[in-house]
Amino acid sequence: MNHKITDCQHISKHCLVCGTENKFGLKTRFFETEDKEVIALFTPREEHQSYPGIAHGGVSAAILDEVVGRAIMAHYGQETFGVTLDLQVKYKKPVPLNVELKVIGRITKDRGRIFEGTGELYLPDGTIAASAQGKYMKRTLDQITDSNFIAEEWFPPAIDQPDEIEL
Repeated sequence: MNHKITDCQHISKHCLVCGTENKFGLKTRFFETEDKEVIALFTPREEHQSYPGIAHGGVSAAILDEVVGRAIMAHYGQETFGVTLDLQVKYKKPVPLNVELKVIGRITKDRGRIFEGTGELYLPDGTIAASAQGKYMKRTLDQITDSNFIAEEWFPPAIDQPDEIEL
């Protein structure tokens, strides 16, 4: 299924999931769809390994948590974020290293400052390797960080935004 992309979400320098300057980070990029979902693209590497050739389950949990938490941005803008209150992950298949993977997340309930969402991590063949559901507290960036972070470390990625992403 093709998802039309409407925007590219901001990233930061040191985040484990999206950080451009975190040498152990996943360097993930996030795209908003016309359906107000968020699709993440990332490639786990050897430093993310659990068993040989397989990404650690914590990496799957981290990327799913980030995508669902960021899904709120598709509704409220680049300076709104989700702080995790509860996350449940179901692991279905091993996640390989050194291949680009896709993750999609969405909001399922929005109750003011608390929202819920779900997400799936897809393997290159289109099967689901892991899924998650979570509950988050909606926060603006200035509620969870300082103005220096927003001014100096929260920026759009230096990549071209695709027109569509296929899942």
